[in-house]
Amino acid sequence: MRLQKNTSLALYSVLEFAREPSRHIAAAEIAERYGVSPHHLAKVLAELARSGIVESVRGAGGGYRFTGNARRITLMDIIQLFEEFAPATAAANGDNRQGAMPVDMALREVLGEIDDNARATFRSITLATMLRLIERVTARAPQTPTRPHRSA
Repeated sequence: MRLQKNTSLALYSVLEFAREPSRHIAAAEIAERYGVSPHHLAKVLAELARSGIVESVRGAGGGYRFTGNARRITLMDIIQLFEEFAPATAAANGDNRQGAMPVDMALREVLGEIDDNARATFRSITLATMLRLIERVTARAPQTPTRPHRSA
């Protein structure tokens, strides 16, 4: 499963907000940290605000603030705001057309199972769990700031 850029930005942003839920964080601060356009990030944050996960506060000292429950919101709750998922069976059945090779149908079935497992995993990991994982990884890592890996 490959996540779109907007989905990754949403996950990065929500985790930043959830780490300090009482703090208002400017979109420009997050955009700079992750090397993206503030305008592009604003579109992602607007969707998160519409969903009620964050709130937007205008004016001096404004920004965005986490309003959700980090123990209840899962990675999938964020991902599904930006990704469309076709049922795995629909993808597999789509290859049942005349002329499809059995290998193609079998591979499609395996890939569908992998996607199902990925979705189940995303549904099982809360933001609170991710924040604890980030803390552990940060404690082990060198103290130089890095940007997230960009996929080609």
